[in-house]
Amino acid sequence: MDEITIGARLRMLRKWRGMTLTQLAGLADLSKSFLSMVERGERALDRRSHISALATALRVSETDLVGGPHLTRDPVQARPHEAIPAIRTALQTNSLGAAAVERARPLAELAAELRRVESVSAACDYITLGRLLPPLLDELHVHIAAPADELEQRTALQLLIEACHPASTRAKDLGYPDLAYLAAARADEAARMLGDPVAIGKAAFLRIQSMPRVGSWDRTYAAALQAAERLQPHVTTDEGIAVQGMLTLSAALSAAATLRTAEAEALLDEAAELARRVPDDPVNNWGSFSTTNVGGWRVTIAVEVGQGGRGVLELAERIDRSRYGARRSRHAILLADVGRGLARERATSGEAITWLRQAEAMAPQRIRNDARVRETVAVMLERAYAAAAGRELRGMAARMGLPH
Repeated sequence: MDEITIGARLRMLRKWRGMTLTQLAGLADLSKSFLSMVERGERALDRRSHISALATALRVSETDLVGGPHLTRDPVQARPHEAIPAIRTALQTNSLGAAAVERARPLAELAAELRRVESVSAACDYITLGRLLPPLLDELHVHIAAPADELEQRTALQLLIEACHPASTRAKDLGYPDLAYLAAARADEAARMLGDPVAIGKAAFLRIQSMPRVGSWDRTYAAALQAAERLQPHVTTDEGIAVQGMLTLSAALSAAATLRTAEAEALLDEAAELARRVPDDPVNNWGSFSTTNVGGWRVTIAVEVGQGGRGVLELAERIDRSRYGARRSRHAILLADVGRGLARERATSGEAITWLRQAEAMAPQRIRNDARVRETVAVMLERAYAAAAGRELRGMAARMGLPH
């Protein structure tokens, strides 16, 4: 049976381990009162550092604590998961040396198909993405394993790295970390075969984003710093700057998750400097890296280190959100992060509903599958006291498969 909040699952796991709240609080370096409120559904457990600390203390995986994919009868929420088996099959049955299928469209057609994949991924249309991506992955492996010449193989390798980006990030979004890592690892194989430092940096970013979090935030922090350092001598183009910037932002988030607040701020400032060297264009820049998106990551990291209420809202108000354009994925994450931050304080919880609903309207397939948003909605529903607030929350809860 799926519980309403992570807190309810936390209580079950704690009792399974035979721990008292005091013992668990000591092992996770969190307060007993905080954990008590989490278990009662009065506080959201949505910070990466807290989830990692508790999962480590309980000796379970993060998935054991937060739960796996929450499938509901809502097709917008559930249908994106239908393509996961086909993506997994494409990655597991193909290798760079041997393709699982015999025929492939010309590379020019596959490049056009990749642009469409990137477009629907940016729009968070996971259902269409799931239809387009598996055959694209299959056919790119054909051109890599049996190329007409070296140029064709190198082009196919470059396209495969880019195709593995939405495969990895969207699998992670939907709650399949093993598949996210498999796609990142394939991108890394292709990048090393290509021998291009920027491509290797792209693959490193995906690999870092897909790493398991429990007990490994220190490792992701070190890996992001090392990847950025290796790339630094080769950054000569806007694309290279964008990759360097995304690695720096990854290091900043990992620093925040390990409570290195000063380091996180310094890395955010470093990323902001890099962003000034490229156009402020989150739609077309690799990874959406831009001044606008660095602002979005500032909000994400502020929420991660525990900020809430007006402080998070002030950070968001500095961002020109119109620049996100068709890049609904990053825009929706920003809206959701603001909503989660506002929900932490009763004085701003009413505004939180507005931001969370905007996020859902912006990217319903993404937000209805977001574990942290789900946790926030569940906790807010527990303490809803106004009829209007209750109606909005019950609507979101229904669409996310929460008892209401």
